Amino acid sequence: METPLPTSHRKAASPPAPKVGFVSLGCPKALVDSERIITKLRAEGYELSPDYEGADVVVVNTCGFLDSAKKESLDAIGEALAENGQVIVTGCLGVEEERIRAEHPGVLAVTGPQQYERVVSEIHNVVPPAHDPYMDLIPPQGIRLTPRHYAYLKISEGCNHSCAFCIIPSMRGKLASRSSGDVMREAERLVEAGVRELLVISQDTSAYGVDLKFAPSTWNGIELKTRFFDLAEALGSLGVWVRFHYVYPYPHVDQVIPLMAEGRILPYLDIPFQHASPKVLKAMRRPAHQEKTLERIHSWREVCPELGIRSSFIVGFPGETEEDFVFLLEWLKEAKLTRVGCFKYEDVAGAASNALTDQLPEEVKDERYARLMETQAAVSAELLSARVGKTIEVLVDEVDEEGAIARSAWDAPEIDGCVFLNGQTELEPGDMLQVRVEHADEYDLWAVPQEVGRDVK
Repeated sequence: METPLPTSHRKAASPPAPKVGFVSLGCPKALVDSERIITKLRAEGYELSPDYEGADVVVVNTCGFLDSAKKESLDAIGEALAENGQVIVTGCLGVEEERIRAEHPGVLAVTGPQQYERVVSEIHNVVPPAHDPYMDLIPPQGIRLTPRHYAYLKISEGCNHSCAFCIIPSMRGKLASRSSGDVMREAERLVEAGVRELLVISQDTSAYGVDLKFAPSTWNGIELKTRFFDLAEALGSLGVWVRFHYVYPYPHVDQVIPLMAEGRILPYLDIPFQHASPKVLKAMRRPAHQEKTLERIHSWREVCPELGIRSSFIVGFPGETEEDFVFLLEWLKEAKLTRVGCFKYEDVAGAASNALTDQLPEEVKDERYARLMETQAAVSAELLSARVGKTIEVLVDEVDEEGAIARSAWDAPEIDGCVFLNGQTELEPGDMLQVRVEHADEYDLWAVPQEVGRDVK
């Protein structure tokens, strides 16, 4: 029989770990901010609460880009206060602290975007950490809010542009790039943890490194410049899907297209064109608005025929005429973009476009929105129907009793289409396999496995 330890040597029972509830709103960049805060909290012994009732404090990470997003954030703050009462606000709407406190005076603290340490400090004030060094282990890749098989990789903060409708630079500041070595080390940790797809995000991905004058840093003994092409090439060596978001069509973007044709990175570009009319683009103060984008798109497809392009557009911008809008519709028909999102223009507090004359009636915005989506649906249906009979690679996201829901190289999670594999219940999230496309509609594909088995990392 074992001899029990003396009482003085026994480890006292650990106090219950404080629990934090988290509500994360807005874009993937805000999601990454949430992940960084959560990783820090977990390292200090905090636990995450899946509901309001079990949380000692609730953090609401807000979005403040559009008035509709601000309303959603304010509603979320109100719900958290009603359900829990202990609420800390952070994120983009945090720059409007007076507005938040006017509507919700009961919030404990308000911080702005990227203020990770201050958020953690405010949590300490409400519920101090009860760290247990014997129990609190943080995985090397940190805490993530995405499924295990894909992850967002933020390469920079802020933006150097001054688009008339946008207030992001005033909230998140000027472009501040991470060193290429730092980005690559994080990417490696994610891949080692089982990530099959890296989604590269920032406010302006193709401007990456401009603020650092493309200064080199070291990664695995290699000197790597902090530059868009060099980063794409390095990420392409990791053996996983690499997808680029928020890419402005600067001339040097041409250099990454061959990497796509070679299969080193996904043939996918998320480019926020916002409009096609030169007059409207000029009024929007869009960067690269004078580029001959249709010619660029055609030249890219000559190099990489499988290239998929997603974009977003604003209809009803002040001064947009019917002629401007028809120009945009015709441009869409010729550009044949794979995926398109559309927003109806709305004033945003602090944006320069608020002062523009010729604001359009809401019914005009509604009508143009419907026409644009109808036009793009026809384009998308044509593109997807051309994939019927082809074999493509897919990544499985979900599996239920009806089968698997996957994505192709043309599909970013949550914003693009899906590939449905009906009856394939034996698959698992993160599986990658070749499938033959059997059916298509305007946005999604239906397919069957081309080869039995799966590639599990």
